[in-house]
Amino acid sequence: MRTNKSSANLHHLTRQEWRVFLISAVSRDSPQRSVIIEQNLYFIQILLKIKWERENILRAREWAINDRTSPTDMAFDGYLRKLHLKMFDQTWKWAGQYRRTEKNTGVPFHEIRERLAALLGDVRYWIEHGTFLPDEIAVRFHHRLVAIHPFPNGNGRHARLIADVMAMKLGRPAFTWGATDLVEQGEARARYLVAIRAADNGDIQPLIEFSRL
Repeated sequence: MRTNKSSANLHHLTRQEWRVFLISAVSRDSPQRSVIIEQNLYFIQILLKIKWERENILRAREWAINDRTSPTDMAFDGYLRKLHLKMFDQTWKWAGQYRRTEKNTGVPFHEIRERLAALLGDVRYWIEHGTFLPDEIAVRFHHRLVAIHPFPNGNGRHARLIADVMAMKLGRPAFTWGATDLVEQGEARARYLVAIRAADNGDIQPLIEFSRL
């Protein structure tokens, strides 16, 4: 395969620009030229999606940290949906909208709003009455959001970001969450899921500890 663009510029290309690039880069004499182009385009599309998602989430994180919404006001339906929208509006058309179908995790979709109302009321109460320390408030918020699974996708990342921002607004540093990308399979994700299951069974401490690893 010959190239006609510097590698430093390739990561800025759109999907269509990648297609044009591949057409020019793959020799016309190559066997299965069209197959090679489409296979490369498929993998490039996956990488672009990951890149767009990360950039989207970074912008949302910056917005959430600088936004003046109080910790108590974060515990409202509108804020939950707005944050999800800002995290994924360049990734999914339905960003910020609650799911309308059943998943193999989470509550039945027709219970989402009721369960969220109960959770958000609890979070506001915890903050106003100092029921738990700031870390525990944020981690409990995260855990129950994940359990409800209100959106079709992105629930874990959304719940971790909202926990980070709430912790910071309550005077604590952002969580480390094992200091790795929990979307990818690996030891850290396995430990995270074990801690989630412990919280499901009433023991929140392993998740609090994991959040600060």
